Amino acid sequence: MTDAALIWSYLTQGPLLWLTATLAAYWLGDSFFRMTGRKSWANPVAVAVIVLALVLWSTGTSYKTYFEGAQFVHFMLGPATVALGMPLYDNLSRVRRAALPLAAALLAGSLTAIVSVLVIGKAFGLSATMLASLAPKSTTAPVAIGIAEGLGGEPTITAVLVLLTGMFGAIVVTPLLNLLRVHDWRARGFAVGVAAHGIGTARAFQVNETAGAFASIGMGLNAVLTAVLAPLVLRLFQ
Repeated sequence: MTDAALIWSYLTQGPLLWLTATLAAYWLGDSFFRMTGRKSWANPVAVAVIVLALVLWSTGTSYKTYFEGAQFVHFMLGPATVALGMPLYDNLSRVRRAALPLAAALLAGSLTAIVSVLVIGKAFGLSATMLASLAPKSTTAPVAIGIAEGLGGEPTITAVLVLLTGMFGAIVVTPLLNLLRVHDWRARGFAVGVAAHGIGTARAFQVNETAGAFASIGMGLNAVLTAVLAPLVLRLFQ
C-alpha cells in the first residue's frame, strides 16, 4: 500500500496524467452518449465533468495540479475560436439572404442572455464582481473570460458559468425547440449557438449539419456582440 501511494503521488505531479484523465473522461462521456442513442440529456461534456470531479475529489487533487495537465486542452480553445470564421465563410451566401432575421435574432438573444442573468443576480443581491462575472456567460470561454477580466469580474467564476450554460443549453435545446415547433435547421442552430456557445454548437452538429453550421455562426457573432453590449448593460445595473 505504501509503494502504491508513493507511485500515485509521483504520477499526480505529472501533467500527462491529467491530460490523459481529461481525454479518458470525455471518451467515457462520448461512449455513454452513443449508448443512449445520442439523447441530449446524456451530454458527453456533462458526463466528463462529473467523472473528473469525482476523480479529483476522491484523490484529493487540487484544481491547480489538475490544470497543469489540462491546460494543453485549454490552449486549443483559442485556435478553435478563431476557426469559427470558417462556417461563416462557407455559408456567407446563405447568411446574406437571411441577414435581417439573423441580425434581429442575434441582438435579441445576446441582450436576453446578458439582461436576464443580471436581473436575477441583482435580485439576489450579488456583488458587482459577481455581476461582471455573470454578464458574458453565454459566449465561448476564451472570449467570456477576457470580457469578465475587462469588466472587473472573476475569470474562474465566469469559466464555470460558461460551462454550466453550455451544458444546460445542449441538454434542453432539442426538446425545447421541438416543443416550440421550430423546424427550420438554420433557426434551431443559430439559437443554440447564441445561447449555449461551443457545447451547444457541438450538440447542433450531432443533430444536423446545417444546424451546426448556423450554430457556429451564431456563436461567433454573439461573442463579438457581447463584448460590445456587456459593458454597456452592466453600467446600467451598477
